[in-house]
Amino acid sequence: MKTLISVDELAVLIDQDDALVVDCRKDLSSPDSGRQAWSAAHIPGAIHAELDSDLSDLGKAGQGRHPLPDEAVFSDVLSRWGWRPDRPLIAYDDAGGALAASRLWWMLRLVGAQAVGVLDGGWSAWKASGLPTENSQQVPARTRVSVAYDRQQLVGYKGLQAELAAGSICLLDARGAPRFRGEVEPLDRVAGHIPGARNRPFTDNLDANGRFKPAAQLAAEFTALIEPQVPSAVVHMCGSGVTACHNLLAMEVAGLHGSRLFAPSWSGWISDPERAIAVGAEP
Repeated sequence: MKTLISVDELAVLIDQDDALVVDCRKDLSSPDSGRQAWSAAHIPGAIHAELDSDLSDLGKAGQGRHPLPDEAVFSDVLSRWGWRPDRPLIAYDDAGGALAASRLWWMLRLVGAQAVGVLDGGWSAWKASGLPTENSQQVPARTRVSVAYDRQQLVGYKGLQAELAAGSICLLDARGAPRFRGEVEPLDRVAGHIPGARNRPFTDNLDANGRFKPAAQLAAEFTALIEPQVPSAVVHMCGSGVTACHNLLAMEVAGLHGSRLFAPSWSGWISDPERAIAVGAEP
C-alpha cells in the first residue's frame, strides 16, 4: 500500500468499503479540539483518534509530553476501532499529516502493519475537492488484536547518548528553527536542543499547498542533510515524539528507509537536569 494516499484514491477505498479511516485532528493548545472537530464534520465513515489518550499515555513520567502507550493499551485501542492487520487504514489530520496522522502511521508501522497510509493534504485537501463529509458517529464492530512494538525502531536515552558519543548516528530535530536554537520555547520548561542534533523542521516536507513535496526532492534534501550518514543511521526527534514522525514519514516517501525514533524527544530529554543542552545554530 502507498504511504501517501490522494483524496481520489481514498474516495475509491471508501466506496469499496475497504478501509478504516481515522480522523487525527488536534490543536495542541485545546485538549478537546480534535473530538469537537470530528463531531462537527469528518470524512464519511471516519472514526476519531485522540492523540492524548489513544496514541499516548500521559501518565508516564520522564518519557516526554506524549509517551507511547503500553502495547496492551494500544492493542485495545485498535480492537475498539475494529482494525485488523489486513485492513487498510488511512489517517488524516488538518496539519499536513504533521500531528497525530503521522504519529498513528508510525505506530502502526511499529507493530508491523503494512496496509497503512496518510491522506496527502489531509482534511483541507478533502474539503477543497468538494467530496462529501458527515457528522454521524458510527460505532465500529470491535475486533480482537494483540500487537507488539518492534523495539529495533526505537532509541532510548542510554542508546541515544552512546550513539551520539560514538558519532554513529544523525539526530534530526523536527521543531521549528527558533525553538531548535533556543530563542523561544512555547511548550517546554527549557529551551534549546540536544548537543549534536541537526534541524529539519517538519514544515520543510510540505509544499505551499500543504502536500508533501515530490519524493525526489525530499530524497535530495534529506540526503544532503544527513551526509555522511546513511538513512538507517538517522534518529528522529521533536518536542514530544509527534511531529518527528512527519520527518520519518517524509524519508519513507523519499525511499530513504530504516530511520528510527527517539520517542521521548526534547520534553523527555530535559526531564533530567543532568543531561546536556545546547543553544544557537548547529556547529
